[in-house]
Amino acid sequence: MHHEQSPNHPILSVHELSELIKETLEDNFVQVWVRGEISNLSRPASGHWYLTLKDSSSQLRCVMFRSANRVVPFQPEHGQQVTCRGRVSLYSQRGDVQFICDSMEAEGYGSLQLAFEQLKKQLEAEGLFSLQHKQTLPAHPQCIGVVTSATGAAIHDIMNVLQRRAAGIRIILRPVLVQGEQASELIATAIKELNQHGQAQVLIVGRGGGSLEDLQAFNSELVARAIFTSSLPVISAVGHETDFTIADFVADLRTPTPSAAAELVVKNRLELEQHVDQLSLRLNTSIRHHLQHCRQQLESLHRRLRSPRHRLRLQQQHYHELSRRLQQAIIRHHQRCQHQLTQLTGRLDALSLLDTLKRGFTMVTTADDRQTLIRRSADLHQGQQVRLMFYDGQAVATVDQIDHDNKNRDRS
Repeated sequence: MHHEQSPNHPILSVHELSELIKETLEDNFVQVWVRGEISNLSRPASGHWYLTLKDSSSQLRCVMFRSANRVVPFQPEHGQQVTCRGRVSLYSQRGDVQFICDSMEAEGYGSLQLAFEQLKKQLEAEGLFSLQHKQTLPAHPQCIGVVTSATGAAIHDIMNVLQRRAAGIRIILRPVLVQGEQASELIATAIKELNQHGQAQVLIVGRGGGSLEDLQAFNSELVARAIFTSSLPVISAVGHETDFTIADFVADLRTPTPSAAAELVVKNRLELEQHVDQLSLRLNTSIRHHLQHCRQQLESLHRRLRSPRHRLRLQQQHYHELSRRLQQAIIRHHQRCQHQLTQLTGRLDALSLLDTLKRGFTMVTTADDRQTLIRRSADLHQGQQVRLMFYDGQAVATVDQIDHDNKNRDRS
């Protein structure tokens, strides 16, 4: 079926129709506020943010270009409720309606406070708040670096304290903007430059207080990392009694005011002299007591000290006494041994064979080489040769007759 083109209804190309729709949307929705929940959040390397805003029944594709999202103080997250300001347009390449965000605020939680909490959580996880990274302040600094506004109240408070309590200390002021878009970069650069300068021994970084918006420079990641990498100890003095900034958490020491920071880095000369006097008195007393104790020990040792000659004489006397006792013991022992020997000799003589033979007894043995002792007549036989042993010699005899004495045999 063929339709003829009507002069009153021209046929549009897809591109032409898309451009008309885009023009209509952009002309009628120039500045719109829209509230919704973030989903499908994407942050590619280009720096642009792509997301979808949705509610219970609808969703809307959104884009927030890098030039706009760089000023958003917090990092958007999936499921977060936000309010965005921007304009409606048409993405011609896909024919999708999209919302171009120019600004974004967190719902139910201040954007600045949310940014503070997010950055605090991130830096704490990295260890920038850890106590092991905190440096101690120098005891008596001769030069103090100050990073603050040259026209603010902070530098005047610091100067007043130092002039009153520690005249003669040198101050190096590195003036910076303490609020505004460039403040974070200027403060971080000032901290690095004072570290490179090498004359200051401690840094005071701060300002004279302000609202959360005014303190944004001290809640920035740039300043936090500059404080963390500083080789000089950093005192944060942002001018808040109760509230803390990110700089307070990273700094080596936090004070509520610039005046308190100046009080910390110097000590009152009179207080220091008084402390030295007290230490001197305690030292003198301690030395006096120590000398007295040493003197008492010396006197005690002197009383116990004896001449080596006297000790030698005592040792000689002891030696002579031991020698005398040893000689007497040897004599007594010799006498006892001699007496025992005499007794044993007498007993041995009494039991001696020769002594028995002297008394008229004779020992009879066989005449062979074995010379077996013959004790009983029963051991003899007639015609047997026997050997007779006397006191002064021996003889060989032949047994001619054996007379057994039954009574003696039974007894033996």
